[in-house]
Formats: sequence, structure tokens, C-alpha cells
Amino acid sequence: MLVIGIIRAPHGLTGTFKVQSTSGEVEHFFDLTEVVVRRNKTETLFKVEEVKGFKNNLIMKLCGINSLEEAKAFSGAEILVPREKACFLNENEFYVNDLEGCSLIYAENKDELTAMTDSTKRNVGTITGVVEGGAGDLLEVDVSESVEPFEKRSVLIPFRKEFIGDIDLKNKEVYLMHLWILEK
Repeated sequence: MLVIGIIRAPHGLTGTFKVQSTSGEVEHFFDLTEVVVRRNKTETLFKVEEVKGFKNNLIMKLCGINSLEEAKAFSGAEILVPREKACFLNENEFYVNDLEGCSLIYAENKDELTAMTDSTKRNVGTITGVVEGGAGDLLEVDVSESVEPFEKRSVLIPFRKEFIGDIDLKNKEVYLMHLWILEK
């Protein structure tokens, strides 16, 4: 299941609410017949009654949510769908969820990276999640014992081209360009 939207604020008095698309794309919302809504770690399946585009917002109505108060209770909740119902991906695009579980491989430069074999790759951590930050997404990484042999810890790395190189989802590997970012 992938998060495709966040419920923002109620819209009107009949249980409709505004939805923010997490991908920026909205076309796939109009084909949905049911969604899972997750709030406070509880997931509930709803049938989709209606989806409308309104200015820069999506307005959604789910069966069983019929008042302003009920809609307000879902503010901040996530909307999830199976991968096949999520936004279509173009070449070299991926879902953020696909990064979870990837090995973080350190390489000083592109030449070193291409010369690496499976036995020479330096695995410096494992991506455990992606967190929204004020200036962009952050990769949450459990640092490997090869970097910190006596202390298991997690760090947040800005998911930016200055720090993260190639992403190889086939092999579940993400390339780190600067080792210093893992230092305490």
C-alpha cells in the first residue's frame, strides 16, 4: 500500500474534505473506488463516493463520513491505495517507499562506484524510512557497524543530489557521496 494523499481540512458541511496529493499528480484519484485511510496507526477501508477537482485542491467524499465534525476528525490522515492504483511512474521515477530497506553504499566518486563489485562495496547503512523535513525529504538511515563498530544509531541525511548519488532499486542500493555526513 502506498500513501497517495493527505486529508487536510473539511470542505463544507456534508463530510467532504480537501486532499493534498503526495505526488503532485491528481488524475489517478478520479479512478478510485475505495481507499484505506490511516490515522493514529489505525487503518480503515472506505468506498469512494466522489472526487472533484477544485482550483488547486482535490475534494473527496467517502461513504460513511457525512458531517463536518466527522470529516474534521480525519484531518492529517493518510490515504493509501495498492501500488497499481497509485500514480503512474515515468522512467527513472520511483515511489519513496521503494527506498526503505535499501543499502546505503559509500563511493568517493563515479569512477570508484562503477569499479565496485559486490564484494568491494562499502555498505555504510540501511535506509529505514523517509521523513518530511522543512527543506525537503530526509533519509532515515541505521548506520552500519562498519562505520560505528560499538554503537548502533540512526541519522537523517538530506535526500538531495549533493549527498545522494545513483539509486539502484533493482539491487536495493542507494549511493552516498560523502561519508562525513554519517559522523556524530
